[in-house]
Amino acid sequence: MPVYAFEDLVPVVHPTAFVHPTAILIGDVIVGAGVYVGPSASLRGDFGRIILEDGSNIQDNCTMHGFQGTDTVVEVDGHIGHGAILHSARIGRGALVGMNSVVMDGAVIGPESIVAAQCFVKAGSRFGPRSLVAGVPGKLVREVTDEEFAWKMEGTKQYQELAQRCRTGLRETAPLTEPEPDRPTVQWADLKPLYQSKG
Repeated sequence: MPVYAFEDLVPVVHPTAFVHPTAILIGDVIVGAGVYVGPSASLRGDFGRIILEDGSNIQDNCTMHGFQGTDTVVEVDGHIGHGAILHSARIGRGALVGMNSVVMDGAVIGPESIVAAQCFVKAGSRFGPRSLVAGVPGKLVREVTDEEFAWKMEGTKQYQELAQRCRTGLRETAPLTEPEPDRPTVQWADLKPLYQSKG
């Protein structure tokens, strides 16, 4: 993985974390235990500190950056969907930020909250625990249900498992020229999208 010291600050990656080889870590970055960092993620700690706490994940093409003197934080079991941008923001314990969302400076997403896909959370916004936030700009829609939070945590557990599976089972290789006969698919516990799991 491309890891760069910025002046005297060297990124820190816990031995049980998985950082994809195409992700980039620069400077004041701290990656906790069991974290998953996906392909092409950019964690740039050349102004403020970037922190991924234990069990969190930041998926493909995500960006974390912040102003000087600030921390950009994903707390324990936080879940950051593909293409999201976090800038000088704090994502609470167990919260989810949906795909292609942007969470701006000084924003705080409370524990166990869900930020919907393509949401824009304005600078300085604060949302309490179990907030469902959606729209442009992001607004409180309602409280996250127990069912929704349980679904979110199942997805987060799969990413925690993925971190360990990638540590042992991901390797660079040449492509095949055609599929093998009876080609298997990747095996996972069954977790459907939320819209399919609702009665």
